[in-house]
Amino acid sequence: SIKIRVTVMSFFQFFVWGSWLISLGGYMGSQLGFTGLQIGSVYSTMGIASVFMPGLLGIVADRWVNAERVFALAHFVGAAALIVAARVTDFQTFYSCMLVNSLFYMPTLALSNSVCYNVLTRRQFDVVKTFPPIRVWGTVGFIVAMWVVDLLGWTKSTNQLYVAAGAGLFLGCYAFTVPPSPPFLDETRKKSLVSSLGLDAFVLFKKKNTALFFIF
Repeated sequence: SIKIRVTVMSFFQFFVWGSWLISLGGYMGSQLGFTGLQIGSVYSTMGIASVFMPGLLGIVADRWVNAERVFALAHFVGAAALIVAARVTDFQTFYSCMLVNSLFYMPTLALSNSVCYNVLTRRQFDVVKTFPPIRVWGTVGFIVAMWVVDLLGWTKSTNQLYVAAGAGLFLGCYAFTVPPSPPFLDETRKKSLVSSLGLDAFVLFKKKNTALFFIF
């Protein structure tokens, strides 16, 4: 039953994303009249958020707060941002809402995995064998969300944002019912803040090949 529980979580984790990721560009262009540059900048918020937010919320989950609670709160904030975005039409406000959504949604990709690993490990499952079939249902959730939005004719409607927000709110509530994933205090106490942020990885730039790969 615990595998089914985390499978549902994985499904809705990507259902939230699939509800708008592919179709939002059409909505912004046809209904809001945004330019190509503006549409591209909205999508770039995911890249901006991915640079630092997963690390920051990861530290919170590792050191102070249960991972499933951080996961839930992040989805609540992201859902609220999507609801506001569905109600605005000017670029600056819409961009700000989508940036907030990205800042809190992108970390949940890693937090979802973290919760799954934690729960499965505590139940004595072999994570290497058990997790991949669970994660596959995340891809299924993404595809189902695309189908729902497309078949209902909502690809150029704010309804796609409301679907995503509704799924996010459900997932946030659902996360509180998942077995707890407390911080790994014994492990994190041994790490410095620099190590937790991953900054000690910069030593790899001493290797020419690594530096060239990163630059390009």
